[in-house]
Amino acid sequence: MSERITTITFFKYKGFRKKWWAFNMMNRAHGFLAKMEGLHFYKLMGCGKNEGFNPYPDWSTYALLAVWDEAADAERFQASELMDLYQENTVEVWTVFMKNMVAKGAWSGQNPFEQSTALNPDIPLIAVITRATIKAKKLISFWQYVPTSHLQLRGNEGLIYSNGIGEVPVIQMATFSIWKDKASLMKFAYQSREHQTAIDKTRQLDWYKEEMFTRFQPYKSVGTWKGVNPLEGFIL
Repeated sequence: MSERITTITFFKYKGFRKKWWAFNMMNRAHGFLAKMEGLHFYKLMGCGKNEGFNPYPDWSTYALLAVWDEAADAERFQASELMDLYQENTVEVWTVFMKNMVAKGAWSGQNPFEQSTALNPDIPLIAVITRATIKAKKLISFWQYVPTSHLQLRGNEGLIYSNGIGEVPVIQMATFSIWKDKASLMKFAYQSREHQTAIDKTRQLDWYKEEMFTRFQPYKSVGTWKGVNPLEGFIL
């Protein structure tokens, strides 16, 4: 039985000094995270411009993905010295707690996610992370096409939130999204012509050096984003 919990936290900064602090924390935070009890895997990441799948970074927004051995470890992190530092320097912080439903592929040579055996049937929400390391010789063809496959995310009724994230701009990219239910996700995945074409081109052109696709069940949401808790009303 897997008790692992995944969290993703988004940080919003305002002003040059705070943005510079955030940029430096991409290196400095490793020292804090190395000491965190129960932390199995983590990635410090930047975010795409305009909260999209974009090669240009948004210097005001960053993300931390973490996989914890159990829920108590994830909860304890919320009161840690590192989170206190983030709270002092950000204008907003939002964390989503999730249980893994499925994970295929590899992230930095491993699959840190384990399928949860304690999913809640009363929560229809689905969070998705798709991540890839793009082959250097394929970068131009990838960025010429793939962003168009995400256009239908804008204004999608079944989509609650989405953002482009990544460890290294242009080369290591991912998308995080939260959907109202499985039907909403499937409609986008299989009825969006642009998205389906991107999937076909991925197979044909062999864009990726490494890739991973994961689904999660969000079960807790802490903090705010743009002044509200995006999952308020969706999770009891």
